Amino acid sequence: MRLLSFVRYGIATIFLICALAACSRNKQNTPQKLQTVSVITVRNTPYGQSVSLPGRTTAYMTSPVTPQVTGIIRKRMFTEGGNVREGQVLYQIDPDSYKATYDADVANLEKAKAALLSAKPIAERDQSLAAIDAISKETLEEAQATLKQDEATIQADEATVEGARINLAYTRVTAPISGTIGASTYTPGALVTADQTTALATIYAYDPMYLDVTQSSTEVLALRKKLASGALKSDGSGNAKVKITLEDGTTYAHEGTLQFAGVGVDQTTGTITLRVVVPNPEKLLLPGEYLHGLVEQGVDEKAILVPQQSVTHDARGNATALIVDARNKIEQRTLTLSGTADNNEWVVTGGLSPGDRIVVTGSQFVSQGDTVKPVESAVATN
Repeated sequence: MRLLSFVRYGIATIFLICALAACSRNKQNTPQKLQTVSVITVRNTPYGQSVSLPGRTTAYMTSPVTPQVTGIIRKRMFTEGGNVREGQVLYQIDPDSYKATYDADVANLEKAKAALLSAKPIAERDQSLAAIDAISKETLEEAQATLKQDEATIQADEATVEGARINLAYTRVTAPISGTIGASTYTPGALVTADQTTALATIYAYDPMYLDVTQSSTEVLALRKKLASGALKSDGSGNAKVKITLEDGTTYAHEGTLQFAGVGVDQTTGTITLRVVVPNPEKLLLPGEYLHGLVEQGVDEKAILVPQQSVTHDARGNATALIVDARNKIEQRTLTLSGTADNNEWVVTGGLSPGDRIVVTGSQFVSQGDTVKPVESAVATN
């Protein structure tokens, strides 16, 4: 009985071992399903390089209008917010007292001239008489001294008259520059003084305008080198051309020119303020607007561009991407990026070569060393 049970147990064990072996063979013969990933093949692409320079506009010239003499304003002779031209009369200060002073000084000058007309022939006559000893030497010297004194008086009176004429002219307050004039801070009847610090009004020259931008000293050095090498487009005077983008995102009709006029480096930030001169014939631009200037830096014929979604960053901030190698295995690469292109792509300057296949979608399902099934993506770089 025991022998029969032992035989039955052995037969069952043999059948179990055979069944397990058969299952193992079936599992080995069944091919493992590969994870599908979407890839693009890296290639060289012509890419127009540029640098964006954000900044704010300022008036090309700002000139406060200040009085040069003291007096009561009689008239304001301009429209606030309107255009004025250089030399245009803006205010009339009461000229009466200055006119009276001028007239009195002119009269004194004429009196001095009359005295000179009398002294000159006397001195000439005494010179002749002294030659024949008809008068004393002292009399001659007195006549010559009177003549010189009258001549000096005329010179002084002429200077006084000129000063009075200038003060009289200052009663007509004129525009120092052409431009758009702001609001008047004084009205007719107000007293103004020659030494006051408050301007009567301020004139702004809007054509052209300045776009003041701040760049790091290293970026400015790079721009200078590219301008010197001809990589940057420049105008006839050697300044870089700049395309302007308005606050609403539209492109401004006129190109500006970048002037490398920084006078020093900010020791705290390491930046330099540069100025872009922007034509403004339509007066569309106003001071204080936030604009972007785009400096074209030429075309890189062998640029490598990849979709932004294909690049991630590790804990240290390094840009990384997954590559499918020739054996269809996943490999992780560290990339060097130089910025973004206009169509949501990274510009890659290191870590990729033409012919590499970079994973665009499906990277979350695979790891380095996995064998995958790559499918060329419809996403294409420009």
